Amino acid sequence: MAAQPEMDALAVPSAIDPETSQETMDILYEISRILNTGLDRNTLAILVGLCEAGVNPEALAAVVKELRREGQALDVRAPARLPPARIAALRRR
Repeated sequence: MAAQPEMDALAVPSAIDPETSQETMDILYEISRILNTGLDRNTLAILVGLCEAGVNPEALAAVVKELRREGQALDVRAPARLPPARIAALRRR
């Protein structure tokens, strides 16, 4: 049995035409937008690459949701910062 060559987790297999790969990502991104996932193209490409590398998609989705919750919690705890021009305008009133 021949050993399988190791691939970078995010590399596109050479058997896939780059144009086809781009079309696929375009379609996935459009689906992502329709579903209002909030994922940008780069993040989506990373997540797709992780799935192709064998990461469980449901576990990956759970991690993304948890990271979003953590990010929102940090935003809530952070003090609101107004731009300096807005602060100056409020002081003039």
